Amino acid sequence: MDTLELDPRLRHATTFLGRTPKMLIDGQMAGAVSGKTFEVVNPATGAVIANVPAADKADVDLAVGAARRAFDNGVWAKVSPSEKSRMMWKIADLIERDLEELAELESIDNGKPYAIARVADLPLAVDIFRYMGGWATKIGGRTIPWSLPGQYFSYTVKEPVGVVGQIIPWNFPLLMAAWKIAPALAAGCTIVLKAAEQTPMTALRLAELIQEAGIPDGVVNILTGFGETAGAALAAQPRVDKVAFTGSTEVGKLIVQAAASDLKKVSLELGGKSPTIILPDADLDIAIAGAANAIFFNHGQCCCAGSRLFARRNVYDKVVAGVADVASKIKVGPGLDPATEMGPLVSSEQFDRVTGYIKSGREQGASVAIGGDRVVIGDISWPRPCSRTQSLT
Repeated sequence: MDTLELDPRLRHATTFLGRTPKMLIDGQMAGAVSGKTFEVVNPATGAVIANVPAADKADVDLAVGAARRAFDNGVWAKVSPSEKSRMMWKIADLIERDLEELAELESIDNGKPYAIARVADLPLAVDIFRYMGGWATKIGGRTIPWSLPGQYFSYTVKEPVGVVGQIIPWNFPLLMAAWKIAPALAAGCTIVLKAAEQTPMTALRLAELIQEAGIPDGVVNILTGFGETAGAALAAQPRVDKVAFTGSTEVGKLIVQAAASDLKKVSLELGGKSPTIILPDADLDIAIAGAANAIFFNHGQCCCAGSRLFARRNVYDKVVAGVADVASKIKVGPGLDPATEMGPLVSSEQFDRVTGYIKSGREQGASVAIGGDRVVIGDISWPRPCSRTQSLT
C-alpha cells in the first residue's frame, strides 16, 4: 500500500483509515479474490486516503452465493419481525454513535462539507433505518371476502423478493446505502450492495457496523469495485432476483439490458434535468433564494438539482443577478474547514464534465454571470487535480 496522506483536521476517522479497509462477504471482512485494490482520493487535496478492494466477477459470485444461501436457508426469515426491528434500530444507534467519524469520512471521500454531512446525510441515514425497522413488524397480507357459493377462506401473503443486488451513486454515499439496505432488510430480503467506486469509505465502515449490530452472516454483503466490472457482474448474476440502481440514465439502460435475460425485477432512480420556474408575480427574494438552493445544494450533485431555470423576460435580469449574487457569497473550500459551505466536485472527471458544459455554452453564445473557472484559494488552484481512474495494484 502506498503511504496515505491524511488531513490533519481529521479527529474521529483516523482509526478506521489506519487499518486496511475490507469488503463484507458472508460475515467476513475480505479483500478481493484477485488481491487488487484501487486508490480512494480526497477531492479537496488530491491525496490518497485509502486503498480498497477492487471486486470483480469472482467476488460478486461469492457475495451473491452467500446472500442466496442466507435467503434459501431461511437465515433471515427465521429471525422474528420484532428481532429484525431491533437489529435495524441497533444499526441506527451505531451510526448515531459514530456520527462524527462517518461525517468526516463522507467529507474527505465525497468532498461535501463535514458540517452538512453531520446535520443532514447522517441523521437521515439514522432515520431511514429506524423508520424501516418499524415496518419489519407491519408487513402482512390480507383476507379477501369470497362471493361465490361454498365455504372458502381466501387470503394473500407478502413474501420477500429474494436476493437483491444494489448499486449506489457517489453523491450521498452513506444515505444512499441506507436507503437501499434498510427497506430490503425490513422486507426479509438478503443483499449484495456495490458502493460507488468514487466514494466507498462510509459503505465499508457501515459494513463493520452491520456486523456489530448482529445481522446474520450472508444477509448483507458490501463490495467495492468499478461499475464496468463488479457492477455489471452483479446486474447479470443469475442468482440475483432483483437489481436496485441509482445513478445515470445511461447506466440504467445497461442495467435493464443485463436483467432482461432472466427477467429480474428492476427498480431505477436515474438522472434528470429538473426545471425551476419563476413566474412574474412571485416574491422574487424568496424565489431567487429557492432557485439558488435548488442548484447549489450538495454542490449541485443531486438527482433533483434545479439545473434548468426559467423566468419571464420582465424578471429575467433580476433573477440572474440575484442567483449570481447568492453564488458570489458561497464559501468554497475543503470539506473539513468549518467555514466551508461548498466543497469540491467529487472527482476530476466530474469537474471536467461540468466545466465542459460551461465551455460548450460559451461556444454557443452564452455568457457567464459569475465564476466558470477553477477556484483559487490562496496560492492553491482548487480543487487540486486528482484521478479516479482504475489505478489497480
